[in-house]
Amino acid sequence: MNIDTVLLDTQKNGAQTIESALYLIPVPLGETPIDQVLPAYNREVILEIRHFIVEDIRSARRFLKKCERAIDIDELTFYELNKHTNFDDISSFLKPLRTGHPMGVISEAGCPGVADPGADVVAIAQRERLKVVPLVGPSSILMSLMASGFNGQRFAFHGYLPIQSPEREQYLKKLEQGIYTDDETQIFIETPYRNDKMLDTLIKQCKPDTKLCVACHISCEDEMIQTQKISSWKKSQFTIGKRPCIFLLYK
Repeated sequence: MNIDTVLLDTQKNGAQTIESALYLIPVPLGETPIDQVLPAYNREVILEIRHFIVEDIRSARRFLKKCERAIDIDELTFYELNKHTNFDDISSFLKPLRTGHPMGVISEAGCPGVADPGADVVAIAQRERLKVVPLVGPSSILMSLMASGFNGQRFAFHGYLPIQSPEREQYLKKLEQGIYTDDETQIFIETPYRNDKMLDTLIKQCKPDTKLCVACHISCEDEMIQTQKISSWKKSQFTIGKRPCIFLLYK
């Protein structure tokens, strides 16, 4: 009997070999094959969990089926946690964990809890001294920093910047100042349909010698990670389009 059969039989019979914990389960950043970016151990853990807190039920179901086609999705319980979830309801999602059942957290892409609503349920678990286990997987933030050539000893992630002018321009000026005064890499993201507008704003607002790294579709087939000075970006005709993207600034 192979390991797949054992794990699936374990799932069907309700036996539990992993410890009761809140498992933070990373998801590929695009259509990258799962075995290319996630360890086999993640799949073993997934096959023993029957209760999942997810950002989107449909995409979570698709991800689980990619992990193991034989999973009986209808036997699983999903709790949806996103910007539409009532904050007062989140604590109730952890009821299975409180009674000894392992649970999983799955976001849309990348690592749960990082620039992600999953952080709210993790905070509750930590307050209640419930065990939290982060699994290995891709993080676009760290992978872009790794490939940028920028300072990996001192950096800050700012999430989404203000949308409206002049708040956005003022915020960018503050970030750029931090590059030179604190020797700190500045990292931020944008909604995909505003990527090219963000690039245009950076080119117009930042100093010519400031370096910008644009990291698109990390770990995917059309991955593009490029670092150059603002003056060089200004001369290029590069467009990002709607590809998921990370922006990094440094000197």
